[in-house]
Amino acid sequence: MNATMTAKNSAPPIQVKTLYKSFGDQKVLSGINLEVAQGETLSVLGQSGTGKSVLLKLIIGLQQPDSGSIRIQGEEITGLAREQMNEIRKKIGFLFQNSALYDALTVEQNVAFPLERHTRMSDADRKKRVRELLASVGMEKELDKLPGQISGGMQKRVGLARALALSPNILLFDEPTAGLDPVTASEIDALILKMQIEGDISSIVVTHDLPSARAVSDRLALMRDGQILIEGSFKDLQESKDEFVVQFLNRDH
Repeated sequence: MNATMTAKNSAPPIQVKTLYKSFGDQKVLSGINLEVAQGETLSVLGQSGTGKSVLLKLIIGLQQPDSGSIRIQGEEITGLAREQMNEIRKKIGFLFQNSALYDALTVEQNVAFPLERHTRMSDADRKKRVRELLASVGMEKELDKLPGQISGGMQKRVGLARALALSPNILLFDEPTAGLDPVTASEIDALILKMQIEGDISSIVVTHDLPSARAVSDRLALMRDGQILIEGSFKDLQESKDEFVVQFLNRDH
């Protein structure tokens, strides 16, 4: 094995350095630095409009940063051609805030979509894989339903099954519990934890839901003004004397 391969294999799954992003005069990210270790879950917290979702879109290549570095498993992805970026995306599962299911496709067809597009599985193997994925999120009985026929929490479950279809090394979650009642939100948290334990997956969870972040995270990072203000365990954040951190932790949830 050559030195380059060894360096890539030992690199953090996600590594972001001095990342900047603006939209016109609006500065969204102002020098973000973060790393996620193998098997670790990092929750990125912050008020609305602080650039949390933009950070995820940059990591998955849906947008390009103005400057800075993003490495996925040691490979620099900023400025990659579309074909190369598509290969990187196969390693990353993304659960969108609104689940982003295709309305005209059944639950089964939604989960099968990435397998049809990116693998050469036989119909029988693909069907088996889809049913396994749906069973893992408790949705195997709903495979013939359309997204409009199931609840928001069920849609999140199907979105998670689809995100796992290509057996990714990395999962990105954009507000996974947004709009859900507390019971359903805790069920989604439990599913996220289950996937992490079973798959040794590295994850970033973007959320403003502090109880959820506390439940699923190894580490938390709180954003303010386009930068990471503080990162560490929930206890580290609790012990902070920073006025903004104290205010954020004690606000109504």
